[in-house]
Amino acid sequence: MERKLFRILVTGRVQGVGYRWSAAREATRTGITGYVKNQGDGSVYIEAEGTEEKLNLFVAWCRIGPGIGHVDSIKVSEYPPAGYTDFRIDH
Repeated sequence: MERKLFRILVTGRVQGVGYRWSAAREATRTGITGYVKNQGDGSVYIEAEGTEEKLNLFVAWCRIGPGIGHVDSIKVSEYPPAGYTDFRIDH
C-alpha cells in the first residue's frame, strides 16, 4: 500500500496535558511512524507517515486528543513519505 506523510499542526490547550505522549502511543498502536514535538507558540507539530487509512484514523484521534486538554484546530498537509521507521517524541 502506498505510504503518505501528513504534517499536522494542532492548536489549543495541547501542551502540559500529555498530548505528545498520548499521540506517540496512538501512533504506535495505529502503525504510524514519524514524530511529535511541542512548538514555541503552544501548538503541537506532528509528522505522521503511513497508509491513508491509518493516517485518517490517526488524524481523527488528533482532533480529540488525550481527553485532558482541548483541541481548538488541526491543520493537515500531505507530503511525500520521508521513510520514518518508528515514532518518537522530539524535545
